[in-house]
Parts: sequence; structure tokens; C-alpha cells
Amino acid sequence: MINKLGSWLFLIGICVALIVGLIFGVGETLNTDMANLETPLGIIVAVLGFIVGVLSFFALGAITHEKIPSFLITSLILVGLAIAIQSTTNWIFGSFQQLAPLFTNITMYLAIFVAPAAIILVVRSLWDAAYTKSTT
Repeated sequence: MINKLGSWLFLIGICVALIVGLIFGVGETLNTDMANLETPLGIIVAVLGFIVGVLSFFALGAITHEKIPSFLITSLILVGLAIAIQSTTNWIFGSFQQLAPLFTNITMYLAIFVAPAAIILVVRSLWDAAYTKSTT
């Protein structure tokens, strides 16, 4: 039951991050001021990521023990991509500057979702690497 809850929370978190990123991307494209929504929605996305990370830490979520290395690698790539897109949107999108806020916000909110889960799973990986079982 809890395994399914973790999987659903992961899927919901990804969808919420995508939707929030699209909302803010369209808002920036249309020059709409939505600064008062940015913090609460960012907190919701981060809390969903934290819950997914905690469930996965105890092997109850969507990210199983075997999937932790690939999740951490893709999380690192996603966070790096979000940072790169934020700082270089002018030359990446060229004449398609209207698309820049969409991609920037989508990658930023996806990174906000996966970062707490990745931090928790890094701790789990460090624990697994340092933990030695005694055979006696």
C-alpha cells in the first residue's frame, strides 16, 4: 500500500512541478506578476520531493534501492541543466525568446522537486557505503 503511495506521490510531484513551471513560464511570457504565488508553490513542490525522498529512504517509494544511482545521476543532470538554462537563455533560445521562460521554469521546478529527494538518497547511499555487516 505504501509503495503505491510513494509511486503516486512521485508521479503527482512530477506533474505538479511541470504544471507550476508551465504556469510561471506562461506568466512571464505574458508579463503577468505572479511573485506572490512563487514561494507557496515552490514550497509545495519541495515538500512533495521531501516526502518522496523519505519514503524512498526507507525503501517504500518509487525509487528502489537498485534505482538510487540512476536517480542521483539524473537529478544531478537536471539541477545542472536548470542552472545552465537560467544563466544562458539568451543564446540557447536565440530568436525563440518566448520559449525561454517555459523551459527555464519547468526545469527549475523539476529541480526543486528532485533536489530534496536526491539529498535524502545521497545520505542513504553514504550510509550504505559506510555500513558494514558483522558476520558474527
